[in-house]
Amino acid sequence: MLPPGETILLTLRLAGSIPARAGRELQQQRIAAQEAARTAATPEAAQATTRRADKRFFADFDALLDAATVGGIYLEKEKIAEAVAGELLMLEEQGLRVPCLVQTTNHVHAVLHLPASSNLSLYKALELLHQRTTAQARRLLRGQLPPEADFWQTGFHVLPVLNGLELARIRQYLLAHPTRLHLPARCHNWPYMYDAAL
Repeated sequence: MLPPGETILLTLRLAGSIPARAGRELQQQRIAAQEAARTAATPEAAQATTRRADKRFFADFDALLDAATVGGIYLEKEKIAEAVAGELLMLEEQGLRVPCLVQTTNHVHAVLHLPASSNLSLYKALELLHQRTTAQARRLLRGQLPPEADFWQTGFHVLPVLNGLELARIRQYLLAHPTRLHLPARCHNWPYMYDAAL
């Protein structure tokens, strides 16, 4: 069981990390599925249809990111990867829980839990995370990232985590990323993942 409060699966991706046309097509499919959900016979059926569409969008979107056919792969640079992972884990000092996270070369997935008792704005915390990690990455990429270029893609993708069973499935999926993508080991394993349960 998840404790009371909001739990999300957050995806941050580097700017330009999916082909623009493929991204537009995915968005159009998602909008069409959401519109179809509005015609469902009951609110419960509409909610279930919308949820399936959101999960399908996430799976297809993540497959595009995993393919890494376009855009920078700056998160493979050790200092940048460490800075981003460190900032994500520092969210715990602000009152968020980070049960699980994984970074690949061009995107990050993190499960974040905001306890019901917290007065922190989840979205404000994420905006600040974007700003801090962008500033650090720009310093580390001096000369490699043009001043007019964005580091992160604007915004972020959020998928609500509804219950403990779904959280367990998400955790298993995320922690398998390094093996599935054949990410290079640093010492023994790809280090840019975290699981609070371990």
